Amino acid sequence: MFGFLKRARSITKIAIDPATALPGRAGLAIVLIVRNEEAHIAEWARFHLMAGAAHIYAYDDGCTDNTIPALRAAAGDRVTVTPWHQKFRDARRALEVHNQVLAYAHATRNHGGAYRWMTYIDVDEFLVPKGHADLNAALAHLDHCRSISLPWHMFGRAGHKTPPAGGVIPNYTRRNPDPMSDARGLRNFKMIVDPCHVTALKVHEIEVDGSSDTCNDRGQRFTFRTRETPAFYSADHIQLNHYYTRSDAELQAKIARGPNLTTPDADHLRRVMRKVAAIEADEVTDLSALDYARSTGIVPMKDHP
Repeated sequence: MFGFLKRARSITKIAIDPATALPGRAGLAIVLIVRNEEAHIAEWARFHLMAGAAHIYAYDDGCTDNTIPALRAAAGDRVTVTPWHQKFRDARRALEVHNQVLAYAHATRNHGGAYRWMTYIDVDEFLVPKGHADLNAALAHLDHCRSISLPWHMFGRAGHKTPPAGGVIPNYTRRNPDPMSDARGLRNFKMIVDPCHVTALKVHEIEVDGSSDTCNDRGQRFTFRTRETPAFYSADHIQLNHYYTRSDAELQAKIARGPNLTTPDADHLRRVMRKVAAIEADEVTDLSALDYARSTGIVPMKDHP
C-alpha cells in the first residue's frame, strides 16, 4: 500500500554544469542504458543509425547475454560502451541514486559537447521520422528550441504469446489510441535536448538553462506541467513509439528483471500490469515505424506481408 514512499526515498534528479560546446558540433547522439536485450538490440541500433543518429552511447547495466557483442556488430565504430552496473547510495541518508539518471548525466557532461542534440531512450523505444528523410531533417525546423518533449505512443502484445520472427517493428503495429491519456500512467515523455544547455536531469524531465520550458515537435513552447495538456500533442515530425510489452513471454521477463530503482516486487508487478491493461483496452493500428523502415530499406518489403 505504501510502496510509493519507498520509491520516493531515492535521488532521481541530478544537477550538472552544462557541457562545453565543441567547434563544429552537430547531429543527434542517443544515450542508452541496457541490460540483456540480445534479441532486439541489433534491430534497434540499425533503425536509429539508418534514421540519422550520429552515435550511440550505451551504458551496460550488467548484461550477461550477447547484447553488447550484438550492438557492436550492428553499430561498429558508431557506438561507445561504458560499464554501468552499480547501485550507489547517499552515505548519510541512504538514498539510492537512480542509476539510469546517473548514466544520462555522465553522457551529457562527457560527450554532449560534440552534438547539437542528445536524446535518452531505451531499447523498447523507437524515434520515427515522419514526413522527413531522417531525424536530422525532422529536427531542422526546431533550431530555436533547446528542449523537445515527445509523448509515448504505447504498443501492446498484439496477441503474441512468444517472440515472433522478424523483429519488433513488423510485428507490433497496435497501440493505445491516445498518447495524452493519463490512464494508468500511460502519458509520459522522452526528450531530445541541446546537451550544452542541460542543467538538470530526470528520466522524463530534463531542464535546460534552469528552465522547464520545452517544445513539442512543431516548435510550440510549453512547460513540464502544460505539456501534459491535449494542446501539447504533436507527432507531425517525430513519433516516439514505446513497445512496452512486446510478446507476453517478454513481458513476464521484463517484470522479473525489475525496474531501475529498487522497488518491492508486488508494487512493480501491479504498476506494469495496470499499464498493459490500459494499453490493450482500446487499440488502433499504427504503421508509422514499419512504413519508415520499408522506405529506407531497414525492413525489406519482401520479408514481411
